[in-house]
Amino acid sequence: MRNKRLFILMIGLILFIALMGFTFGRNRLTWPEKFVSDAIGTVQGVFYRPVGAVADFFRDLGRLSDVYKENEQLRQTVAQYTQDQIRFNQLEADNKRLQEELNFTERQKNMDNYRYLIAHVVGSTSNPYERTITINLGSKDGIKPEMAVRTVEGLVGLVSKVKNFTSTVTLISNLDPSSSKGSPVSATFLSKPDSFGIIEYDEETKTLMMSKIEEKDKPMDGDTVITSGLGSLFPKGIIVGTVKSSQVGDFGLTYTAVIEPAAKFNHLQEVFVIVVPELDDVNEVDEP
Repeated sequence: MRNKRLFILMIGLILFIALMGFTFGRNRLTWPEKFVSDAIGTVQGVFYRPVGAVADFFRDLGRLSDVYKENEQLRQTVAQYTQDQIRFNQLEADNKRLQEELNFTERQKNMDNYRYLIAHVVGSTSNPYERTITINLGSKDGIKPEMAVRTVEGLVGLVSKVKNFTSTVTLISNLDPSSSKGSPVSATFLSKPDSFGIIEYDEETKTLMMSKIEEKDKPMDGDTVITSGLGSLFPKGIIVGTVKSSQVGDFGLTYTAVIEPAAKFNHLQEVFVIVVPELDDVNEVDEP
């Protein structure tokens, strides 16, 4: 009995080895093998598709969450823009109405409609006592002395010398405070339009200082400082910088503030020369 079982086991082993050799030695599959392979592939596909669909579903849910957040931010931005636009339109309408009621002349109405001439900086001085830059626009381009110059960020200085094709711009950190033309910048706080101060460069601290600020207009750190338009040299509304610090000034009746300039004087490449309407009128009169 034991020999019979051993004989059957050996016959089965020999048939298995022969079948394996026959299978690996050919390229084509028999129909049972094809059937088994197709069945396995079908079962895998049945399970794979639902699993992939579930994974895609959760991935889409994550994307929908991001899209929802972006849409929410866009809605808030649009709402704020709409509100600002309404406010601007109201202010513009009020300004127009007041100008008409006060019988403003056309020249007065256009006082704030500045024109900008873009210029490239082609040179600068390293002399700390005479900080100037040279731009590639001159008298041939309509540039005149005492025109204000700015960058996108803020005020840069004043045109001091004009040649045919180039001009010299004196930076606000080097304007002469003793000049009879009133080079110091008259300024105000953006949040307090009725405030007033004078900006000069302090040689000792190497910073811009805003002085003669009234007690009621106490400056706060971070306040935006803009030109007030007084003195006729610097057009109003040009950003000068922000308040870095402040202290009590003359006899405790005024304040003095340290101003961080908005413009980066060490990296000037393009600047804008500001042409105010009054100078436009002069140019038109001078033309033959």
